[in-house]
Amino acid sequence: MNLPTIIAVASGGALGALGRVFIFALSAKYLNDYLPWGTIIVNLIGSFIIGVAFAYFHYNPHIPTIIKTFIISGFLGALTTYSTFAIESFFLLEGGKMTEALSSILINLIGSIMLAAIGYLGYLHFAK
Repeated sequence: MNLPTIIAVASGGALGALGRVFIFALSAKYLNDYLPWGTIIVNLIGSFIIGVAFAYFHYNPHIPTIIKTFIISGFLGALTTYSTFAIESFFLLEGGKMTEALSSILINLIGSIMLAAIGYLGYLHFAK
């Protein structure tokens, strides 16, 4: 990895992280707490943006890799990692790889929830 790539990821990540905090603050202020609206909003926005970005990059191959890195790995990586999960699942489904797509979806969804629970409950257990 070279210095321009590091700078692209770091600066995109800073903006994505700030965007996430901003969206979380707005959702906490204006929406009920029935659902985790901040997370839902950033995941949906990130998924939409990555879909648009991948399509745009496909039809505009002249876009420099550093710009793609800034947007995908930096900005969206910090805003949400769900966007990557969404586009990868879409590509698997679009490619007719139903078993792989469903496996990826189940592993991502169930696995992330299980690991969140293990981390949370494990910390509570060992912090006593």
